Amino acid sequence: MKKTFNTVLYFIAVMAVSFGCSSENSSNENANADETAKTGPTETQQADAGENEPASPTDENLAKINLPDGFRIDYYADSVKGARSMAMSASGIVFVGTQDAGKVYAVVDKNKDGKAEEVVVVASDLNTPNGVAIKDGDLYVAEIDRILKYPDIENTFRNKPKYEVVNDDFPSDKHHGWKYIAFGPDGKLYVPVGAPCNICEPEKPIYASITRMNADGTGLEVYAHGVRNSVGFDWSPETGNLYFTDNGRDLLGDNIPPDELNRATEKGQHFGYPYCHAGTISDPEFGKKHDCSEFVKPAKTLSPHGASLGIKFYTGNMFPAEYKNQIFIAEHGSWNRSKKMGYRVMLARQDDNGNITSYEPFAEGWLQGQEDWGRPVAVLVMPDGALLVSDDKNDAIYRISYSK
Repeated sequence: MKKTFNTVLYFIAVMAVSFGCSSENSSNENANADETAKTGPTETQQADAGENEPASPTDENLAKINLPDGFRIDYYADSVKGARSMAMSASGIVFVGTQDAGKVYAVVDKNKDGKAEEVVVVASDLNTPNGVAIKDGDLYVAEIDRILKYPDIENTFRNKPKYEVVNDDFPSDKHHGWKYIAFGPDGKLYVPVGAPCNICEPEKPIYASITRMNADGTGLEVYAHGVRNSVGFDWSPETGNLYFTDNGRDLLGDNIPPDELNRATEKGQHFGYPYCHAGTISDPEFGKKHDCSEFVKPAKTLSPHGASLGIKFYTGNMFPAEYKNQIFIAEHGSWNRSKKMGYRVMLARQDDNGNITSYEPFAEGWLQGQEDWGRPVAVLVMPDGALLVSDDKNDAIYRISYSK
């Protein structure tokens, strides 16, 4: 908090040196304010906020975001059209996928000050390149029906690099066809394939699943079944288990079914779709064919129709110890609910045994009443411990930081 004594001294000093110069100072202050709005507070402005209280964002929209005490949100990059999935290279370049934009970006923070200076278009005219992943210096990009690889991406991203097709055996259905991808602890690339419908019995085993394959595209297999539409997953740093979000079916009302946070402990498990939703809700059309007891129950039910997407375990050291290995989940926000829900970043807390004990808002304010100005998509933990959040409506990537 600002110290009163220092504030008084500062006020007296300013009045002494500025008397008679108000016109010039007013012009300078306006210029400084404009620059601050673009780049964020200076170090001096942050210091003025007090060592125990982060400065409030100067951006009008960011000032609407509610965070726990000690946290602040700033723009990491504010010109990333349609920003969705993110992956970070060894040197710290953040690669970003999109949907409708058909582009993949490289977001570069050269001086590592927490604000990117460049947004470079790496590739364009792709078929919904939502998913991005990095392995051994190569960038992997997921289109709807194939996986591409851009070799040695850190040295080629500025030069319209050529890609190699890693695997093109995926369905071409656009319905739930966009993909999040990531490499697991086993070195394999995990690729979800959504159901090609709201509710149906898929004709092929690859639908409504999470698949995995070797980095060269060989060995494609279904790892998890009964997954309607997962657009985010991560592995527990403690157990190595796969945790993934799954979006529940539509047209059963505002509150049924909730989205799911699932935990896969081995290959071959089935998570219920299309027969059972959220562990206990039998589908009115297909539920008679199988009992809910036959399937793996969610680790936690989430917001109904909140469009739970990106998920990451917090493995950084910037946030307080209570956040270590807890789970951040981006809720993109409902599209057909009579009262909107989501549009926020949530925190799923777990105990020492891996049981989810609570699910609570961490960052919210993108939804004001029933008007949304932003839609969080994915989260990413940075080397310094800050949390990045992508937003495909506001065309931005935010940086959430903490200071004592």
